[in-house]
Amino acid sequence: MTRLILATSDLAGTMLRRAARADVVVGLTPRFVGGALPSQAALVSSLEERSARHRSRGAHWLDLVQSKYVAPVGDNSLSLLEFCERCDSIELWADPRPNDQLVLLWLLDVLRPHRHILSKLVVVQTDVEAVAHGSASLAQWRLPKLTVTDERLTLAGRAWNAYRASTPQPCFDLLMQDLSAMPQLRAALIALLEELPGRETGLGATELRMLELVAEGETKPGVLSSVLNRERGVFDFEQADLMLDGLACCRSPVLAGFPAELQGADDWKARQERMHSRLSVTDFGQEVLDGELDFSQYNPIHRWWGGTELTNERLWRWDAKSRTLVAA
Repeated sequence: MTRLILATSDLAGTMLRRAARADVVVGLTPRFVGGALPSQAALVSSLEERSARHRSRGAHWLDLVQSKYVAPVGDNSLSLLEFCERCDSIELWADPRPNDQLVLLWLLDVLRPHRHILSKLVVVQTDVEAVAHGSASLAQWRLPKLTVTDERLTLAGRAWNAYRASTPQPCFDLLMQDLSAMPQLRAALIALLEELPGRETGLGATELRMLELVAEGETKPGVLSSVLNRERGVFDFEQADLMLDGLACCRSPVLAGFPAELQGADDWKARQERMHSRLSVTDFGQEVLDGELDFSQYNPIHRWWGGTELTNERLWRWDAKSRTLVAA
């Protein structure tokens, strides 16, 4: 009997594999938070049998999994469906972080038509990240296994389509409904909505927290990324670094401290040198932090929130005080 675990992140997959929770553990790697979403065609292709279309690294769902780890099932050229068909039981482990919840929604939506696979699939929804525990602790975890009901499948499909919509309104509307079939979905949606530009500051929650931490005396870029990864967990370390660049290397910066010759540099050496910088809040940054000025009124905005393209002319916002969405 071959037991398979599909984990919603590569790190969780690594920890569960070390804990010997199943015969085969595969950690999935897509990032649906930050940047434009992959096209539907690219997502479908990524789960198909390996072919000439998968030349670029990461184009196939098993690209980052060593062959020895999937040997009990086959090799790393298989499609997701064939891989699942060769296993007798499947556990889909989902951490509570927003990106993990989005991967969970996506996978359930993908598998929804395949009842023969759903019949041997259960969802294991963690309350804390798997990577926060050692392998010995993970080996002892006893978490509820949620059956894949029609109610869960329907909600997963609706939530996934809502996130891919051209505005955040469908995701906000979901908050008014019963989401108990997906235990961590509500918290994930709220955390994502908080990353929209704030109504008063024009900064998302992670950006604003960066500014607060520097104002409180934390000047090291590397520490900022670690703290934010722990406190909010919406963006990964690389995304947090890019966000930091966006606050310091813009028309009207809210942060200062990167050497002038490194401003805007994107090569690896320059980025490593940046890690030794000492950051400070600019006068403009303090006024933004105090809610007196709006970052978006002084800087160009162009980024993605799910399927929503945010620009200065089309800037959906989040009102943190009333916890409401402000239409563009």
